[in-house]
Amino acid sequence: MLGMSSCFSFLIAFLLFLSLVTAQLAKPSSWQTLSGSAPLVVAKGGFSGIFPDSSKAAYGLALISSKADTILWCDVRLTKDGVGICLPDIKLDNCTDIAYAYPNGKNNYSINGVLTKGWFSVDYALKDLANVYLLQAIYSRTDKFDSVYEIIGVEDVVALNPPGLWLNIQHDAFYSQHHLNMTRYILSISKNVTVNYVSSPEVDFLRNLVREFRGTKTKLVFRFLEYDDTEPTMNQKYRSLLKNLTFIKTFASGILVPKEYIWNATDEPYLLPHTSVVTDAHKVGLEVFASGFYNDAIIPFNYTYDPLAEYLNYVDNGNFSVDGVLTDHPITSSEAIDCYSHMDKNNNSDLGKPTIISYNGASSDYPDCTDLAYNQAVLDGADFIDCPVQMTKDGVPICMSSIDLIQVTTVTASAFRAPTSILPELQTTPGIFVFNLTWDEIQTLRPVISSPEIEYAGMVRNPRFKNSGNFTKLMDFLAFAKDKALSGVTIKINNAAFLVEKLGFDVVNAVIEVLNNTGYNNHPTQQIMIQSKSSSVLMKFKQQTKYNLSYMVEESISNADNSAIADIANFAHSVAIDKNSIFLDNYNFIIGQTQVVKRLKSAGLAVYVYVLQNEFVTHAWDFFRDPYVEINSFVNISGVDGIITDSPRTTKTYRRNTCAKSGGFPQYMEGLEVGTLLELIKLNNPAFLPPAIAPLPVLDAVDVLESPLPSVKGATTGPSTSPSPPTAPAPRSSNVHLNSVALIFLSLIMVKLML
Repeated sequence: MLGMSSCFSFLIAFLLFLSLVTAQLAKPSSWQTLSGSAPLVVAKGGFSGIFPDSSKAAYGLALISSKADTILWCDVRLTKDGVGICLPDIKLDNCTDIAYAYPNGKNNYSINGVLTKGWFSVDYALKDLANVYLLQAIYSRTDKFDSVYEIIGVEDVVALNPPGLWLNIQHDAFYSQHHLNMTRYILSISKNVTVNYVSSPEVDFLRNLVREFRGTKTKLVFRFLEYDDTEPTMNQKYRSLLKNLTFIKTFASGILVPKEYIWNATDEPYLLPHTSVVTDAHKVGLEVFASGFYNDAIIPFNYTYDPLAEYLNYVDNGNFSVDGVLTDHPITSSEAIDCYSHMDKNNNSDLGKPTIISYNGASSDYPDCTDLAYNQAVLDGADFIDCPVQMTKDGVPICMSSIDLIQVTTVTASAFRAPTSILPELQTTPGIFVFNLTWDEIQTLRPVISSPEIEYAGMVRNPRFKNSGNFTKLMDFLAFAKDKALSGVTIKINNAAFLVEKLGFDVVNAVIEVLNNTGYNNHPTQQIMIQSKSSSVLMKFKQQTKYNLSYMVEESISNADNSAIADIANFAHSVAIDKNSIFLDNYNFIIGQTQVVKRLKSAGLAVYVYVLQNEFVTHAWDFFRDPYVEINSFVNISGVDGIITDSPRTTKTYRRNTCAKSGGFPQYMEGLEVGTLLELIKLNNPAFLPPAIAPLPVLDAVDVLESPLPSVKGATTGPSTSPSPPTAPAPRSSNVHLNSVALIFLSLIMVKLML
């Protein structure tokens, strides 16, 4: 027999072994939710970012474009005959066309002590609403599906067999005044249907329900409205109730708060430090759901207009996770939770494609082509960073996105603000051009951040850094890139013929000289990609170097003929085409897909698409205002090899998604079939079809081939040559405007004087 001490030692060892096995079997959850499960996606009125809120189409789209456990949300309103219908607003005229069906139906009612005018469900039986149709309540969204879909009841949503149902109840007292009992309705519907969640911003309503639902699967959630709104039954500000979560716990299992309760922002807006709302609620056993998520809203600049980045900040920030999100765009929150969370624990997760090419650096964050933009592009995972080469008055090749300083610098507020000139060969508006100033003079200017959607949508970029960063010479750009983890650099050259013929600059030789002088042409791992809209530029590089050459097609095209493709393949390794040359767009609806990518690739050419942005107004409705759906469509539907983007971080995030690594994207990420939304308009609302657009041209050989670049006698080819090149007159303080004829005339005279 074993001695007592031996038995004790054996028991200790066994218990230690058992604890180790138990620890291995019960691994801690990677989610910091209250339950340890993945956060829920709650589709507000379905996919209300596309179709009218609470329409069958919105609910149906939510089910096919979201996580498998997505919850459908219904804002319940009661009709005159006590039927529960789903509508986002208590005033029917805010979300339906009832004012046309019943022009004399407007009433005045007191709602929580406020006299409110409009059309209300309590004045109509369900059958009276049969000829009333839903409208998109948010005017920045498409109206092409207005007056198509009927008002539906809670039972109609249930009939769709959703994974879960969330009923939101507000204004209980208002319905009671009209002899309608919302509590009785909720209890009756729950006898036949599993209602997963019932929420309300009214304390007494939930306190009356808590006894009825104790021991059931239904969870009650207290909904917080804005901080300074008053809860109607306790007459307290919601900010005060937030301080008493233990009281909330007596009648609710969770809270629903505006997302600003968790991450508030300044007026600009930039994020402030997160609050303790989530951790405080979890401590008392309350789940936390966050509301107010949309893909088509201005969000804090910290996210660079990337809606998925915002979701990740709520579900995967390393400190806490909300238990669910209420959203108008459930596909993006589904992606965030299913495919883009915990990526830091999957450092090796990178699809390796598409190739990421920056557009003026990370110009969505910082001014174009500045040291800050280039550094950010490298940090964000760009494979290639780009330098659009311009030539200064003293022959220095620099990186600048526009040849016109007015567009990208503060020159109009400087001593060099005059003269301006009009050069039709370059642009139709007056400009102050890079070749008007020396490199030293340009360094006295400040950059200006590009905001390409400011005129169309009022969307500005990163205002705190709108004039930050320093311009860089091509030589310094190459020195910066040389030791970075990059696949290479893209050097863009345009206006080469003008610079040679009118100003005597040989920009091609200037670039080659800098590449040779810096030793970058012999870089052991990085490629040099030369990109140009000019075939003559690429032909000259082909004759003198072995660099990778990329032809940029400047206009949108529907196809390219065989001769054009053969000519391009003769002088280029890749082609860059714009988005509309791949997916034909009409008023933000995809109307078709071209065969351009397929045809170019069949000739052995890589294909890059430009320019992908995060701003939601640049994404077609078919892409759900989601930059990741857009990227996925270009990569997996059209088959492009690379993305040219001003936000490399977004495409890098796409490449790191964990779903593709584990066997492929979820079905909902595959996107809609091309033209689906347009077909729905044709079927249901043909009068709302966008007007037809003219067919795009076909690229042919005449569009591609150019005369060779002329040589320059006696002119500078780079910064090492001492004489200043012929150029327009130096800026003067007087307000003199030179037209293009005078500028060219003076330039030619100076060329003759130098010969």
